[in-house]
Amino acid sequence: MAMLDTELTHLALCWRLVRRDGVALGFTSHDRPLLFDGLLHLARPGMTPSAVVLGDGLDSDAMEVAGALSAGALTAADLLAGRWDGARLELLLVDWRDPGAGRHSLATGTLGEVTVGDGADAGFTAELIGPGAALAASAVETCSPECRAELGDARCRVSLRGRERIVALTGTQPDRVRADGVIAADHAQGALLVLDGPQAGLERRLIAADEGWLLLDEPLALAFGTRVLLREGCDKRFATCHDRFGNAANFRGEPHVPGADLLIRYQI
Repeated sequence: MAMLDTELTHLALCWRLVRRDGVALGFTSHDRPLLFDGLLHLARPGMTPSAVVLGDGLDSDAMEVAGALSAGALTAADLLAGRWDGARLELLLVDWRDPGAGRHSLATGTLGEVTVGDGADAGFTAELIGPGAALAASAVETCSPECRAELGDARCRVSLRGRERIVALTGTQPDRVRADGVIAADHAQGALLVLDGPQAGLERRLIAADEGWLLLDEPLALAFGTRVLLREGCDKRFATCHDRFGNAANFRGEPHVPGADLLIRYQI
């Protein structure tokens, strides 16, 4: 790199975080903000990466970024609420005199496990999962009696039209919600997206229905009357696919393949 060849360098580290909903934040280790690619990278000298080790083998690349939390940008509440889960992260080395012209990408990936400290001056440590991590995933699906597709996706092909609705919550608890006029059982294994209030944009999976209540996979503090988008769910059983959705032809499972219990059956 030309910017490393001179006796006197003018280098700064920049971090760029892009959430799944498109919200983007930029930070730099420089002592003043840097603007390039249409994004202002705020001065955060306290943000430091671990050693960046990138290999040419098949092992996945990983690193950590540590920094101070900012009430106006990256907050502990947002991190713990999951707003930044799966966010795309890029670490750049730039020439702070002209960051748009002189820069080099050191690492890219997605934001992994985040640890938030305690106290008023709390900081955070975030793991960066590199593209090589995808090589660890299984390329072949495992035989299972349950469907491996998600309701409404390209493999399932069930239309979600009429199966998503916007409602106002008529009951809230940290781990469950309810809404009038909604058949709770149809939304088990579905999803809830918050549309307004301080938790707007957060999504939770609906793991089960219990006497009209919908149980959340993670606690979420919602106020009475909050508008949410509810998406119906599927328990991934063949009988449900056939009887409720009329979609047996697209069922992505093997419900009739004998299980391991067949090997231990015996007759008295």
